[in-house]
Amino acid sequence: MINQLWYGASWLRWLLWPLSWLYRLVVMLRVVCYRRGLLASTRLPIPVIVVGNLTVGGTGKTPVVLWLADQLRAAGWRPGIVSRGYRGRATTWPQQVRLDSDPDWVGDEPVLLAQRSGCPVAVGPDRVAAARLILEHCDILIGDDGLQHYPLRRDFEIVVVDGERGLGNGLLLPAGPLREPPGRLAAADFVMINGGSVAVPGSRVVRGELVAGPPYRLASAETRDLHAWRNEQVHAVAGIGHPERFFRMLDRNGLTVIAHPLPDHATIKMEDLSFGDERMVLMTEKDAVKARTLSLSPAWWAVPVDFVLDEPNVKQVMYAIEATVGQPPFKS
Repeated sequence: MINQLWYGASWLRWLLWPLSWLYRLVVMLRVVCYRRGLLASTRLPIPVIVVGNLTVGGTGKTPVVLWLADQLRAAGWRPGIVSRGYRGRATTWPQQVRLDSDPDWVGDEPVLLAQRSGCPVAVGPDRVAAARLILEHCDILIGDDGLQHYPLRRDFEIVVVDGERGLGNGLLLPAGPLREPPGRLAAADFVMINGGSVAVPGSRVVRGELVAGPPYRLASAETRDLHAWRNEQVHAVAGIGHPERFFRMLDRNGLTVIAHPLPDHATIKMEDLSFGDERMVLMTEKDAVKARTLSLSPAWWAVPVDFVLDEPNVKQVMYAIEATVGQPPFKS
């Protein structure tokens, strides 16, 4: 129903339209308070790049964070990552995320970011405090889902837009999916469109896509070409903001998908991955970090995805970052 309301033509959105204007007023007042110093914000001694989105739900932000970490490291930086630790149930914050951290404790996405990026990762509702946990280990910081987190000052902003769903009906919560007005895109340093054909005006707009890597078996280090299951029926599990994107990616690679969507950040239980047959179960990496806490089945595979930009766009983005924040302090 929410998808139909936010991304369809449901007339119900007009019933919520007054609440959207109230939400817009609160958002604007909050931004003004930070700009005028009425609410405190902190500048760290190292550059901060935030990656976020305007819409609620999945846009492919996590793969973009991983892509950015790789690009910064290749340019000579030592990046660190801070995140909120959404749905983490730690009793004290902030927390530094280790490769073996419990996703139920610190959040599923931070564990995935730590495992995939190799960067120091810290989480907590107070991202300034989280950043201070890892400052000595990095010389540039990536704020995951940090676009609306104004207490942490930023030097560069990247907004990720779902190229299939765009900005939905263009309305703010609760009548639409937007956290901030569409005009907020113009203030960002770069807009990265994830796949699809949605057009976003502006000179600093690039379009990339998510590409599936070789799946790996959770119970071992074995990898397999995704095409090994071409024309076979597989179970596909996705507890992400836009699970249909994952299912379509498998479908484009020739697999016959039996789709099992779950809520974003859903806790994974044995019954979510057990279907009473011999078919393989393919899941997102975000779900895999939670499935690892269960008794692993040899039928469970995780499918990594990478955000891919063509080389001219990579150079354009990295040149803009360098022009804004400078070069790495220890670059030879």
